[in-house]
Parts: sequence; structure tokens; C-alpha cells
Amino acid sequence: MTDLQNNRLVSQVKHVWDNVPYYKNKMIDIGITPDDIKSINDLHKLPFVTKEDLRDTYPYGLLGVPLSETVRIQSTTGTTGKRIIAFYTKNDIDIWEDCCARAIVAAGGTKEDVVQVAYGFGLFTGGPGLNGGSHKVGSLTLPMSSGFTERQLQFMCDLKATILCCTPSYAEYLSESIEEAGLNDKIKLKAGIFGAEAWSNEMRERLEKKLGIKAYDIYGLTETSGPGVSFECVEQTGMHVNEDNFIPEIINPKTLEVLPYGEEGELVFTCITKKAFPLLRYRTRDICVLKRDDCSCGRTLIKMSRLMGRSDDMLIIRGVNVFPSQIETVLIEYGLSANYQLVIDRINHTDTLEVRVELSPEMFSDTVRGVEGREKEISENIKKILGISAKVSLVAPKSMVRSEGKAIRVIDNRKI
Repeated sequence: MTDLQNNRLVSQVKHVWDNVPYYKNKMIDIGITPDDIKSINDLHKLPFVTKEDLRDTYPYGLLGVPLSETVRIQSTTGTTGKRIIAFYTKNDIDIWEDCCARAIVAAGGTKEDVVQVAYGFGLFTGGPGLNGGSHKVGSLTLPMSSGFTERQLQFMCDLKATILCCTPSYAEYLSESIEEAGLNDKIKLKAGIFGAEAWSNEMRERLEKKLGIKAYDIYGLTETSGPGVSFECVEQTGMHVNEDNFIPEIINPKTLEVLPYGEEGELVFTCITKKAFPLLRYRTRDICVLKRDDCSCGRTLIKMSRLMGRSDDMLIIRGVNVFPSQIETVLIEYGLSANYQLVIDRINHTDTLEVRVELSPEMFSDTVRGVEGREKEISENIKKILGISAKVSLVAPKSMVRSEGKAIRVIDNRKI
């Protein structure tokens, strides 16, 4: 593995130097060239890439191949309303689907299985990734996308789905719907591959009991490929990183020092096979631990723990990356107060988002109908940027609690 990583890293650095001027300039700025990178031991010499770099180079500034060689994009929201766009060549997609296939096999999947993919399709990576991975395994694939629960249950029962792929919150909603419909004896599921949201071991135990399955975690992010960067095996003690394609590091987010295995810090990934969007040392902002222990499943791939938090203010709501700054931009455009709060909750297994913001004294004199109309308009604008709905509550001036220290912008009431 080390030899493979060494060769691929050296090749990828040369590829980026030759084809991505933005990154070449970052290397020149710190005084290094591809000749300085001879193995993974030199990885720490390379500059980091952040979401700010992706924002500043939108849309084509980090493209590593001619546009004619790309065949697809996937996308997530960006920090200022601009979307993060990741490009793929045909080979990039093949590699991504291989990674997802490994996740399905690790969950016990074979060509005899029926895989129901209830992640969203389209720009979101969840659906396309697991759909392609299921094809690679040779399983019958049900490309259901998210929602339409009645149809989900019909196909799950009629086609005897054995592996369910979706967010954990939707899996819990499906489990309740199955029970309410009296379909428990018709469900043949044996495994679930759940990701895109934070979920606890307690939630895992509930899902396993309700659905009669083993529930496996999967990790990915749009910038690097999507789900399949890492995945759980039968041991369920962390996610194996597909390190023949992604080299992980853990750093101290304040000092940027590389930390040893076993220490908690920010997760950084270097993509050593992806050519269209070749990110080196990408700071995910996710906090976790890396460990290289023997695993009973026989895999020797390094493991990453479940995520322990973020080193920035990003929230994940219904599988969508949300930054308070995105919402603040909308509020400022409407001339609203800078005193606002985001209240997140999980009701009936679905994340909810409420944006509470103070009206100015002038706006407060509006009629009730006028305020309601403004709330609806702002809500629609937020949905255009985030891709998810939010309830907007315009409240009276000075009615929100002031803080003497750092303003409390986010109240997350979710109990996962």
C-alpha cells in the first residue's frame, strides 16, 4: 500500500503542477516543486486546500483536465451561495463506484442482493454513488431516490430489498412507517448503509432492532468524490478509508501540525487518483481520530472514527451543508438586523430549520400581513441558496437575548 501511495502521490503532484495553475502558484508561494515530493513522507510539505479555495476558483479554477474529458459534475452548496462543484472524468466515476462497491460488500452485499438506494439523486452525491456501487457488485438496484415513502415500502416489499441505503433519519422514518403499515413480516432487509448525517450508536441500535438489520456507517464529501471515501465493516468499530485513493491525515486545526494516529484532530484528505478535480491536502473541517489496528474482517485499510464535530461553523441539515454565513447574506440583502439565530431540531425523524431574526423598528410598523409576506419571501430565497426549506420568524426589535460574549447564532436541539 505504501509503495502504491508513493507512486500515485508523486504522479498526482506532477499532474496538478502541470494542469492546475492555481495550485501550482500555491506551491511556488511556499517554495516547493514536484521534485520535492518523493513519497508520502513528504506530504506535509504540500499546501492545504480549503473551501475558500474552492469558492475563490469557482467554477473552473481547480479543474485538472480539459473540459472535454469531463463527463459529470456533483455539487453542494458553498459558503456564500456559490455552489461547490466537483468534476469527474469517466475513470474518476469508475473509481468512485468501486469505492462504493467496497462499502456494499463490507456490509455483506453480493450479486444476489437487492439494493434499495433511497439517497437523493441529482447533484447530491449519495444516490449516484451507491447506485453505481451496487451496479459494480452486480446487485439488482432500486434507484428510488429520497421521499415517496409509500412507493419505497411497496418496492421494498414486492422486490424483497435486502440492503437499504439512505440517511439514518430517513431509515428511522421508514422503520416507523413499516410498523404503522403492518409490513414487518414482509421486510427482508439484512443491512443498511447510512450516512450524510451525524448519528449515534443509540440510533444504530434502534435501527437494527426495528428493521432487523446490521446498520453500517459510510463517509464521503462532495469535494473528494462522495460516499465511499470510507466505510464500516462487520466489526463496526470505525470506517475503513479507501487509502489507495485517499490519503488521510489528522492535523491540529489551530497549529496545522500533523498529529499521530490515535489523537483527535481535523481530518485532511489527499486524492491520489482523481484527475478532474484533484484536491491535495483538503481540509474537511471534520474532527475524528485515525487508527491502524488489526481488524477481524481482514482488511488492512486504516480506520477513521465516527465524526466528533467540526472545526468550523458548518451544520449538516437533511444531508445538506449549511453555513450561518449563507443565511446571513440573505438577511443582509433584505436590510434585516444582524441579530439572528438558527434553531435546528429533529421532528418526526426529519431535521427542521427555523431562522429567527429581529425586525428593525421601521419594519416592525408593517402590518401582520406585510410581515408574513416578508417571511415567506425570505424563506423562498433561503431555499434557493441552500436547497432546503426553512421557517423564517421575524420578531420584534430587541426581543432576542443579547450576549456579552460571542453571539449565540446556532441552537441545535437535535438528539441523535
